Amino acid sequence: MAVCDISLLELTTLASKGRILLGLSLESILQEIEARFVVLPINSRACARVMSFPATYPKDPADRIIGATALVEGLSLVTADREIRRSKLVPTIW
Repeated sequence: MAVCDISLLELTTLASKGRILLGLSLESILQEIEARFVVLPINSRACARVMSFPATYPKDPADRIIGATALVEGLSLVTADREIRRSKLVPTIW
């Protein structure tokens, strides 16, 4: 199982805005994720793949690179994001 590196920043942002509540310190959560998952870096293949995304895919750059990373790595994306799921561009779980 893997997580795109920008997802760590997304978690940090959500926590700082109070949109998610953590039972542990943010640093502890991030370290736990790094220990349990392969953290995939943004790479040239994913960046190039983003360029082929249709206009109907969510515009958020983080959502786009996360989706593209899933595609180039042959992974399904775990997401509750309705627009990503509705796009049917990326195989999703949830």
